[in-house]
Amino acid sequence: MAKKKSKAEDGIVKVEEALSKTEKFIESNQKLLTIVIGAIIVVVLAFFGINRFYMTPREQEAKEQMFMAERYFEMDSLNLALNGDGMYPGFLEIIDDYRWTKGANLSKYYAGICYLKLGDAQEASSYLKSYKGKDEIIGPMAKGALADAYMELGQQSKAAGTYLDAARLRKNDFTTPLFLMKAAGAYEIINDFKKALPVYEQIKKEFPNSIEAREIDKYIARAKGMM
Repeated sequence: MAKKKSKAEDGIVKVEEALSKTEKFIESNQKLLTIVIGAIIVVVLAFFGINRFYMTPREQEAKEQMFMAERYFEMDSLNLALNGDGMYPGFLEIIDDYRWTKGANLSKYYAGICYLKLGDAQEASSYLKSYKGKDEIIGPMAKGALADAYMELGQQSKAAGTYLDAARLRKNDFTTPLFLMKAAGAYEIINDFKKALPVYEQIKKEFPNSIEAREIDKYIARAKGMM
């Protein structure tokens, strides 16, 4: 019993010593700690202030400014969508004027697609690479469009890998089999049937009801034959 009491007393003494050291440290560094805590508070307040009074209004403004550019994009008026019409800005201006906003980021995707349709694969790849998004549809479509640009540039191996990235980014019944099929096709162009075959087989196994799976047995047989 005495031993247990002794251990308990030792523990209390150690706790008291630790508290004493902490108090001494605080007393010795009170000015420094005040500065550090003050700096943290300033940073936190600045973050919320910038977000509320600067970024949020800019996000809304960028969204409103994109309206006409998106309309031109839907009408296939790609130059107007990119450069604006003199009254409303195009995607390129929105990218420059509203940096760090979601609107500017989405405009990079649109700009990349515009350049791809206009036949400028190099410029398209630049904008599509800078787009940052992993949502269900646009994320994979942007990655797939980047692969299309690589194909146009004659970089089939790089395109195949990027198509696979697009397929894996968000697994669904629409974009995944589409980009798997494109990846296998890119491998075929460079005569890499060894890599094309498992991609075709993945489509058959995982997406049997997809459009791409309708004639997949033909592609599997051809890949095996070419190997």
